[in-house]
Amino acid sequence: MSNQSHLVMEFVLLGFPLPWPLQLLVFMIVLVIFILTLMGNLTIIAVVCIDVSLRTPMYFFLCNLSILEILFVLSIAPKMLENLLSWDKTISYWGCIAQCYIYFFLGTTDFILIAVMSFDRYAAICHPLRYPIIMRGRVCIFLVMGCWLGGFLSTLFPLMLLCQLPFCGPSVIDHFFCDYAPLVKLSCANTDLLLRLEYILSCVVLLTSLSFTTVSYLYIITTVLRIPSATGRQKAFSTCASHITVASIFYGSAIFMYAQPSQGHSFSLQKVVALFTTIVSPLLNPFIYTLRNKKVKNALKAYVTIKQPMQKLKA
Repeated sequence: MSNQSHLVMEFVLLGFPLPWPLQLLVFMIVLVIFILTLMGNLTIIAVVCIDVSLRTPMYFFLCNLSILEILFVLSIAPKMLENLLSWDKTISYWGCIAQCYIYFFLGTTDFILIAVMSFDRYAAICHPLRYPIIMRGRVCIFLVMGCWLGGFLSTLFPLMLLCQLPFCGPSVIDHFFCDYAPLVKLSCANTDLLLRLEYILSCVVLLTSLSFTTVSYLYIITTVLRIPSATGRQKAFSTCASHITVASIFYGSAIFMYAQPSQGHSFSLQKVVALFTTIVSPLLNPFIYTLRNKKVKNALKAYVTIKQPMQKLKA
C-alpha cells in the first residue's frame, strides 16, 4: 500500500471476553501460576549452579530449559495480566510484532532443546562408557548454542514477511497474545502464502524434532529392555520419565495448535490450549523434574539443611 496513513499502529487483544468477576478470578489464577513458574524455574537454575554433583550435561540442558520457560512466560503473562484488569486492551504495532516473534523464537528453541535432551539420554543409556566423551563440555555448549541459533534463524524470515504486511483495520485480535495466524489474517493483503509458510515451518520444526526424539527413545527402550536386572531397568526408565512427560505435553499441545492444515477447531478451544501451552506448561516443567528427580530433591534438602543452621547462627 502506498498510503501509509491508513496503517493500523495498535491492536486490541480480545482475550477471554468474560464477566468482570470471572476476569478477576482468571487474573488471580494466572498471577499465582506466573509467580510459581518463576520461583520453580529459578529454583532449578539456582540448585544446578550451586550443587557440584548436578553439573552434568543433563542438568545443564535442564537449566537452559528453565531459562527458556522463564523467558517464555515473561513474554506472555505480564501483558495478559494487564489486559485482564484494564478496559484498555491495546498493544502497539511493534509490541505485537515483538511478542509474536519472541513467542515463536522461544517455542522453536524449546523443541530443538527437547530433541537435544533426548539425544543426551540416548548417549547416556545406550553408550554409557563413551558418554563422557560424546557429551563433553564443549559439545554441550555447542548444542545449546545451536538450539538458540536455530530458533532465532528459523523464525526470522516469517518475521520479515510479517513486517511487510499492511494493516488497514479491523485491529481486534481474537486471542490473548499476538499469535501469528490471527495477526496475519487482519492484514488487508493476500496472506495465503504466509499462512502456508507458517504451517510448513511449524510442521518441519515439530515433526523433525518429534521424529528425532521418538527415534532416540526407541533406541533407549530397546537398550533398557535388554538389561537383565529389573532394578536396572527401573532406574534407567526413571531417568527418562520426566523428559518423556515434558515432551508429551509440548508436542501434544503444539501439534493441536499449529500442525493442522484445516484449522478446524474453534478459536475458543485454541485459546484454551494456547493458555495451557503458554502459562500452565512452564509451571509443570520444574515440578515434574523436581518431584521425579531424586538428585534435585536431595540437593534441595541439602541446601535447606545447611541454610537453616546458618540462619540460626546469624540470629
